[in-house]
Amino acid sequence: MARIKALIGLANPGAEYEATRHNAGAWLVEALARQAGASLRPEKKFLGLYAKAFVEGQDLHLLIPTTYMNRSGGAVAAMVNFFKLAPDELLVAHDELDLAPGSARYKQGGGHGGHNGLRDIISALGNDKSFHRARIGIGHPGSAPLVTNYVLGRPGKAERDAIDGSLIECLATLPQALSGDWAKAMNRLHSFSAP
Repeated sequence: MARIKALIGLANPGAEYEATRHNAGAWLVEALARQAGASLRPEKKFLGLYAKAFVEGQDLHLLIPTTYMNRSGGAVAAMVNFFKLAPDELLVAHDELDLAPGSARYKQGGGHGGHNGLRDIISALGNDKSFHRARIGIGHPGSAPLVTNYVLGRPGKAERDAIDGSLIECLATLPQALSGDWAKAMNRLHSFSAP
């Protein structure tokens, strides 16, 4: 099984979106950068904020695209081509409507589930869906027409605390995920639920 060489956190750019649910994937990358002492800086050629972190004895590329969510694929493809990465060496962190705040799941492959960031990445990778995902639960507003405003809204304090709890748990399981021990990483992450 391929080792993970890049962690990509999906987000919308700009201060007005920073604290919104749709940016939960970026929160994971920011948390890992802080933990690893790496500074995310604007990198034009990758259309995003980029850092190289040393995690668990290996170099890990960190990227938060600064394109809009539905254009995330351009940033991912630029980095993949530059570093000659294979899709299954990528871990893409994103907000997930189908999971409650405080829970997170790893997954490899599959469709985009209506997520515009994933849809664009799949398309930019030549329809290759084999990349790994870290699905950060944000909950669902209850009906489809409410989704756009919901993902672009800010979580309340209790909800944000629950999401932060799941991000901490993601960070704790990343070493196993990075080394390819997905069974162990999933076993721990999938049994976690923030209080």
